[in-house]
Amino acid sequence: MRDRSHDTAMAEIFRDDPGYAIDLLNSILEDGDQPELLIALRQMAEAFGGVRQVAQRAELNPNQLYRTLSEKGNPEVRSLTAILRAMGLRLAIQPLNSAPLAHG
Repeated sequence: MRDRSHDTAMAEIFRDDPGYAIDLLNSILEDGDQPELLIALRQMAEAFGGVRQVAQRAELNPNQLYRTLSEKGNPEVRSLTAILRAMGLRLAIQPLNSAPLAHG
């Protein structure tokens, strides 16, 4: 039996259960853990056809996408939005609770 890397296993899980991928990304965003977010996005890129294909759909240079999703990556909102859009996702702003924003 061939061993699979953790990233490969996670990519398969994301491919089989996109809802789990969305829940995981939302949880990571809520925690604000950027390194964990970049790992999950790399794994998701593999699930969505690989970094080169996601880069093409996001209209980004593949090398730029590799750097953006690397351990030391610091994606701009524009790049993050393009990457998520290439995966059929988007960023959204939601209130922390049901209370409306305070004025003044």
